[in-house]
Amino acid sequence: MARGEVVRTRDAIDWPLLIAVMLIALVGVVNLYSATSVAKGGLADLYVTQIYWLVAGSIAATIVAAIDYRHFERLAYVIYGGGILLLLLVFILGRDIHGAARWIDIGGKQRGFRFQPSEFMKIILAISLAKYLHDDPKVPVGPSGGGRTLKDLVVPAVLAGIPFALVAKQPDLGTALILAGIFVSIMSLGKMRWQSLVTLVLGLSAFSWVAWNYILHDYQKRRVYSFINPELDIRGANWHSHHARVAIGNGGVFGSGYMRGTQNHYLFLPEQQSDFPFPVFAEDWGFVGGIVMIALYGFVVLWGLKIASQAKDRFGAALAVGVSAMIFWHAFFNIGMVTGVLPVVGVPLPLFSYGGSSVTTILIGVGLLMNVSMRRHTFA
Repeated sequence: MARGEVVRTRDAIDWPLLIAVMLIALVGVVNLYSATSVAKGGLADLYVTQIYWLVAGSIAATIVAAIDYRHFERLAYVIYGGGILLLLLVFILGRDIHGAARWIDIGGKQRGFRFQPSEFMKIILAISLAKYLHDDPKVPVGPSGGGRTLKDLVVPAVLAGIPFALVAKQPDLGTALILAGIFVSIMSLGKMRWQSLVTLVLGLSAFSWVAWNYILHDYQKRRVYSFINPELDIRGANWHSHHARVAIGNGGVFGSGYMRGTQNHYLFLPEQQSDFPFPVFAEDWGFVGGIVMIALYGFVVLWGLKIASQAKDRFGAALAVGVSAMIFWHAFFNIGMVTGVLPVVGVPLPLFSYGGSSVTTILIGVGLLMNVSMRRHTFA
């Protein structure tokens, strides 16, 4: 590679995005050490494994960023088919953990690893919906586009509905909600006729009734009841959210100090390495630290939307919106549930929660954002 090409590549890197993501990941590792410092067994070394996953995810993100994103547009439906196949394999080869079969083991328990296909389906769905909008001549993206009818939503609804149903069946309501959020966010790029919008809202209301009575499991309903009445069953269904709120309250304005949070170190916080890392951070660093982290996530999301606004084609714009939506809905649901604003659902906090599949998926998404940003000036 010529010296001029190296310089141009360095200049093309979206440094604000890269620095913000690196800060979140770095603070996440430091927080994970605090969250598992009193844990016994394998949990005590999770921060080391997280570093390995961050390195592996960064390599994957670099590869994704180096490939012209239009190649992903051409292969979108092939990639989508592969993602659906993996979701189906979960029901055959899936490993049951805490009553849910979401993981596939590769290489056995001793030397292998496990991955969660539903995590990667988030990126795959964003690519597939962006491909649909790119190819649809009837519905231009942006304020100049004509209004959609319900008929125009059939194809993208099927693209999102199939993985949504498969993931909800595992059951994994949190990931299913993220898929729904990505669908709504990308499809909001075009206008919709108000008559169709009213019909859609009524249809979703009817579906919500059906879901509550015939689809949701009892433990999921208990979480909703606990959300409505925070003082209900504190020793049972409300244990998680109650102690998360206590931890955040203990942090005060400036925090109790690094690794000094009582709720974490006396093991009152369950799953503090995966679902509840934010209360650990808020108890250590207080209101100020929590606001800084929320601001970092907000910056990444808004910067991703800025990248979408500067994209030179419809696929790039929709893809950037989809990735930004994925990060936003993750942060929204996770922080919302630990602060008592939303019911508890199993949604990890991006690059903050422990998990190889989650970390790799988010970093691949960042690689796609970097891809669109780097190529916004390379073609018309």
